Amino acid sequence: MAAEWLRDAVLYEVYPQSFADSDGDGVGDLRGVIDRLDHIASLGVDAIWFNPCFASPFVDAGYDVADYLRIAPRYGTNDDMVELVEKARERGIRVILDLVVGHTSTEHEWFQAELHADGPSPEGDRYVWRDEAPPRGWEQDTPGIPAWVPSPGPRKGWYLKNFYDAQPALNFGWLHSADEPWRDPVDAPGPLRNRRALRDIMDFWLSRGVAGFRVDMAFSLVKDYDTERSQAASTEIWREIRAWLDEAHPDAVLIPEGSEPRTGEPLAFDGDFSLVIFEAHASLFDNHYAGRLPWHEPREPYFDAEGRGSTATWLQAWREAREADPDRMVLLASADHDYDRLRCGPRGPEQLGAAFTFLFTWGTVPCLYYGDEIGMRYLPDMPDVEGAICNPAYNRAGCRTPMQWDDGPNAGFSTADASALYLPVDPDPDRPTVAAQDGVPGSTLTLVRELLALRRATPALQGHASTRVVADGYPFAWVRGDSHLVVVNPRREAGSAEVAEAAGAGLLWGQGVSVDGARLAVDGFGYGVLRLS
Repeated sequence: MAAEWLRDAVLYEVYPQSFADSDGDGVGDLRGVIDRLDHIASLGVDAIWFNPCFASPFVDAGYDVADYLRIAPRYGTNDDMVELVEKARERGIRVILDLVVGHTSTEHEWFQAELHADGPSPEGDRYVWRDEAPPRGWEQDTPGIPAWVPSPGPRKGWYLKNFYDAQPALNFGWLHSADEPWRDPVDAPGPLRNRRALRDIMDFWLSRGVAGFRVDMAFSLVKDYDTERSQAASTEIWREIRAWLDEAHPDAVLIPEGSEPRTGEPLAFDGDFSLVIFEAHASLFDNHYAGRLPWHEPREPYFDAEGRGSTATWLQAWREAREADPDRMVLLASADHDYDRLRCGPRGPEQLGAAFTFLFTWGTVPCLYYGDEIGMRYLPDMPDVEGAICNPAYNRAGCRTPMQWDDGPNAGFSTADASALYLPVDPDPDRPTVAAQDGVPGSTLTLVRELLALRRATPALQGHASTRVVADGYPFAWVRGDSHLVVVNPRREAGSAEVAEAAGAGLLWGQGVSVDGARLAVDGFGYGVLRLS
């Protein structure tokens, strides 16, 4: 695909309501991001991924869109977004927007028009409606699983939701429509209207300089009670979109939430995204201090001081991805807005060097979550703001707290009264801040900058070079591009391994690593990048 720049890139996720507040209302905004672009650029990242910025009632933190073509007033204006894109480009940074296309807000004008209609639209309904009580549905009734919601009227019947009740599913058709006439086939007028609208939305923002989209719930478009089949069917819509993009916007990137289903047809997305809520990522970092992800079995994470974890789950997922498509890009987040942070529970700053060394040199496309560059903590017991608690097993608000810039009021995030902030700031007087770590040797911020500078200067550490595991325990070691050896030991206890490639290797960067012949010894929490002889 044309967007090969992504393969060697590093992304930076900005949760806009928590990054920087320029107008003192307690909520972050685009002007705040513009004012802080020099910090983002200083990290050495190549693109910013914004969580949803569009007009919304914010029942689900902006993932309930009321107008796809207008920036939410609390963040600014469309002109502010265009300015941000231009000023980021001046610093060599692209902008990627989060696109929520499987559903809208109930406040979207499309839904309001159908809600107040006497019946189906002559042009085809944009949403999924039925007149009679549904005799069956999906096996679960939790956010993220479709379910039927009684219409609040005037229109009678039920509509289908995608996540919360206030997020009605857009109608992209059903796999099987003959047995229930209210089900539209995928080529019915309503689904075709939505396909055209999807393309128009993307064209609107791409024409204003945006580099592409991360698509939320990308494979929730086509419906069926068999979700695996419906997800596979949704890829056909994205292949159509990809064909259009290749003509109209050939440099645009398309990133899914999760992995694209393999159907035997060409893939539509530029890569797959290993997010925090998925098992492979959780096997590395989830220490359960943010709660429990109920859809997979909890296990001890590999990156843990006690050293009771394993790399097996991650390596199995990586092997499967490589075997299916050796050139497929995989994005790997340090953390994200949906669960916890890299620094969670007892995991302290001394443990982050090994984690970042893995994240930035493995061969994935890394995505650094805002605040992780200074070791911001996951904060338990945060209020349920804008749908943060979507499952009683965990609270997403703890990873969405305001960015900590300095030791001023509200950690420099906002001049508003503390009671007016989007979420409370970390109350710890020793909380990490950008100002306290800037230019300080050994700080987390300095480590991130040094490591990303090394990655940028060393093609073998980027996305095009091969990755070959040479030790899979404590320590964990891999060779990149047959020229560099990377090793991490995230446990407290020292470890060593016989690694033939280590003989004669010289340490380029890191700490606590020594080589004696083929013996690679790593102190507790040690990490290093070595050049092979």
